[in-house]
Amino acid sequence: MPFVDVQGVRIHHRFDGPAGAPVVVLSNSLGSDLGMWDLQIPRLSRRLRVLRYDTRGHGQSAVPRGPYTLDDLGRDVLGLLDTLGVPRAHFCGLSMGGLTGQWLALRAPERIERLVLSDTAARVGAVDTWAARIGAVREGGVAAVTEAALSRFFTERFRARAPAVVERARAALIATPAEGYVASCEALRDADLRGEVERVRAPTLVVTGVHDPSTPPADGRFLAERIPGARYVELDAAHLANVEAADAFNDVVSEFLEGRGP
Repeated sequence: MPFVDVQGVRIHHRFDGPAGAPVVVLSNSLGSDLGMWDLQIPRLSRRLRVLRYDTRGHGQSAVPRGPYTLDDLGRDVLGLLDTLGVPRAHFCGLSMGGLTGQWLALRAPERIERLVLSDTAARVGAVDTWAARIGAVREGGVAAVTEAALSRFFTERFRARAPAVVERARAALIATPAEGYVASCEALRDADLRGEVERVRAPTLVVTGVHDPSTPPADGRFLAERIPGARYVELDAAHLANVEAADAFNDVVSEFLEGRGP
């Protein structure tokens, strides 16, 4: 079944790839769903068992009352892994999903094999910025922030070149329940792992879009400089680097997860 109950929350998930292969968990960004990883599946599922899920408040997962915390998001993943009988996995998270990955590597290091942190930070954004976004969504729904979000997701040239891809991202964003979006913003507003990431011990790859305004390269370099042995890669993309620079993203992530890169 594509749903499991974790911490009293119904979580939607999907497997791709060969049974018995090493598992990699993919964790979505704010305002998206597991479909954001569609361009990764053909490549990653060749040799890996890919587990995607909708973060609580997103996609087809339940929308519990907020606010959410980073602890909630991390424990949802642990509960999902426990329920599905996955003792240890690789983890790849983008933006909000990347913060979840950091939490897992710090709070449950025995569960994480290799870690990919994409377009994320140990501290995402500023309190006043989150307050403004939360206020806008409470007043006008997710539609009130959609255009601004899309301008962060993709560069202007990509939006002109791939309108169908941008429209799919727009549809997922608008479909995100306002309550789930706001509660997730509250989790991001309060999450700050800057003083802890140096304790991450999982082999780590940090990927950043050169043109990402939400979590710019300085945020990625901060993570890579503090996580022992971390590898750092910049791609020619904005915030959703896995979509805008899909081929390059797939190459570097596949090599890393399969142990073929440095």
